[in-house]
Amino acid sequence: MEERSLKITGADKTFFNKITSTLTRMLIPTKIGINGMLISRKRNNVMKAFENDRQDNENYNKEETEKKYDIAYEAYLGALDKYVMDSIYKKVKNNTASDFEKEALSKYYEVTSLKESEYIEYKYRKQKYLIELDYEGIKVDSKEKLKERYNQFYLAKMDTLYKSILKNYSIKVADNTNTYDTTKEWIYTKIFHTLEEYIQNILALKIEMNYDESIKDVVSEYEKYESYAVGKLDVKDNIEKNMVLLGISRKLFTHSLPLIVAEQCYEKLLKDARILVQDTKIATRRERAYSMLINLMEDYNVKLLSTKVYWDSPKIRDEYKKFWSHYQEIAKLKENNFIEYVKQKEILFIKNDMKKLKEGKTDYSKILQYYKRKLVDYGAMKQIKDSCKSEGKYIKIKEVA
Repeated sequence: MEERSLKITGADKTFFNKITSTLTRMLIPTKIGINGMLISRKRNNVMKAFENDRQDNENYNKEETEKKYDIAYEAYLGALDKYVMDSIYKKVKNNTASDFEKEALSKYYEVTSLKESEYIEYKYRKQKYLIELDYEGIKVDSKEKLKERYNQFYLAKMDTLYKSILKNYSIKVADNTNTYDTTKEWIYTKIFHTLEEYIQNILALKIEMNYDESIKDVVSEYEKYESYAVGKLDVKDNIEKNMVLLGISRKLFTHSLPLIVAEQCYEKLLKDARILVQDTKIATRRERAYSMLINLMEDYNVKLLSTKVYWDSPKIRDEYKKFWSHYQEIAKLKENNFIEYVKQKEILFIKNDMKKLKEGKTDYSKILQYYKRKLVDYGAMKQIKDSCKSEGKYIKIKEVA
């Protein structure tokens, strides 16, 4: 799938040997054979059309260059698709395929399986798969000049495809006509997986290339993500990793993953984090899970809700304004009294979450008990025998297991 030139490996390599090697490559339908030559030509065409389309030149007719680019791009994808079926499929069938080729065909079938049930996702993921397949070959053996040139096309096209995939998921999440929540659970998983794919494969390459100024805003958060990219992650680590992914998405995918969808993703993580806290039996692990939950609450309120413009009701908006005002007052303690700042911030988040949980339908009795114990420990709630007095009311409290 990549351009390769004849290489002389020794002085005894004769002209006849070169001709034999060239004929062999042309007769065998592999990535360096006939399909490879076709792909190379189509790739060069699409890169040229892409470069012309991006030029701000009065000699170029924008509509005409866009049309030529679309035609070249379609032909390029067709050549790659033909390569998969003519070359990789035959080699797998004849049991002569490499591990790379076996995996490539497996991924191809995985993508095409979406065609009947999820056509829009299939349309974008197939393009993404074919371009990635060619890119893998280019990375290994091509000259630096071709790599640099192709990277510009590759990154621009991948940005477009990832945004389209995420926009498709966003539409599904925001669809209020589907009240069956378990179907959305799988969409959340796909969103987080797609964000991670992008950060691993595209954002990492952009940072390496110093692609543009916009990536500088997310470098520090990318470094946080990298700490979760090695080793086996437990439930807490996965929630924290997804929290970082959402934070990055607020800067990179504000249109394809709009605030209303990001809000639901945060709420999904908050739900998972609460369940983890109340179900963890070992005290030290539960404390770590609780600390993670507090950080998630802060991310949710500061990075997302503070930027929210449209609210479901004036009452909810006014309640958040009061919360935000209180949070800003507490933030003033950070420099002079950090310990008190952390304490008051936790109290604020706990009380705010308790109010939400009591209004919901899910049974959060265990974590509510845990919250009450925290408030007692911080002196924000008084315990009298088997009850706590808070804001003039007695609330029954039991020891947390």
